[in-house]
Amino acid sequence: GAGGVLEGLRPGTVVIDCSTAIPSSTVRMAQAVHAAGGRFLDTPMTRTPKEAAEGRLNLLVGGDAALLDECRPLLQCFAENITHAGPVGAGHSMKLLHNYVSLGTVALLSEAAACAARNGVAPAVFVDVLAKGGGGGTALERMKPFLLNHDSSGLRFSIANARKDLDYYNAMAGDAGAAQAIAAAVLATLDGALARTESGTLLPE
Repeated sequence: GAGGVLEGLRPGTVVIDCSTAIPSSTVRMAQAVHAAGGRFLDTPMTRTPKEAAEGRLNLLVGGDAALLDECRPLLQCFAENITHAGPVGAGHSMKLLHNYVSLGTVALLSEAAACAARNGVAPAVFVDVLAKGGGGGTALERMKPFLLNHDSSGLRFSIANARKDLDYYNAMAGDAGAAQAIAAAVLATLDGALARTESGTLLPE
């Protein structure tokens, strides 16, 4: 709008979008920036608050490769791994794909852990068997402190943020006409969990 950021862009200004967004909106944003004489990269971040504090985030970059090379020294100030995912919007696409797989795995493990408890499987056995087989991986390692000792410090990501990212993923999948039955189920699970936490209802063990 009048007096807004786009109106004030100087020719050649680089806009670096580190948010998490639906790729179709990213493309529209980039087009508006280009029309105003600017340049655009989408560079969403992954990893945890610990790596953020250490300046070791992962960046998933969408946009012109030459522009990424130009901006790399700046991005390296707070990122350890920088991946060029493709054209504008590909960074945000890869972020949503990453978070869908990561958060979807956390949701699946959470449901399985609750079922294990109700069927007499000790948490230590549950974790050990999964870790030695197909259930092992980063999600399990981050959840392990909670599953074994009710220490939630290993996965500092709110249900509200997880629900938001799954909503974005489902929108992206819908825009692309991709299958999303599992993603829709994960979103519904997070919707229910968020409703219970907001109402003050304790989540079932």
